Amino acid sequence: MEIWINPACSKCRSALTLLDAEGADYTVRRYLEDVPTEDEIRAVLDRLGLEPWDITRTQEADAKELGLKEWARDAGSRDRWVRALAEHPKLIQRPIITADDGTAVVARTDEAVQDALSRTEV
Repeated sequence: MEIWINPACSKCRSALTLLDAEGADYTVRRYLEDVPTEDEIRAVLDRLGLEPWDITRTQEADAKELGLKEWARDAGSRDRWVRALAEHPKLIQRPIITADDGTAVVARTDEAVQDALSRTEV
């Protein structure tokens, strides 16, 4: 199991605390420093069952500068969104946990972290 975090994010710290309390075996990826490639973002999106615009933080300054709210949200625009996430990792919603069963969750709540844990052998 891997968790993509920003250490400055309270939701990320909360998720890590819960994982530790449950004795989970996981790897931390500080995705602002170890930026995911476009292919890694696509793989996580497939695991999440989501589109890139579903995990984009549209209120961030970078998003406003890029005008993301105006971008089309369709199959033809998918690569453009993925590229933006790879070039501006601050835009990626966090934390994201990839579970051992091949799925992933955006773990912004304790329930979502528990869901990821239920899909992983502890």
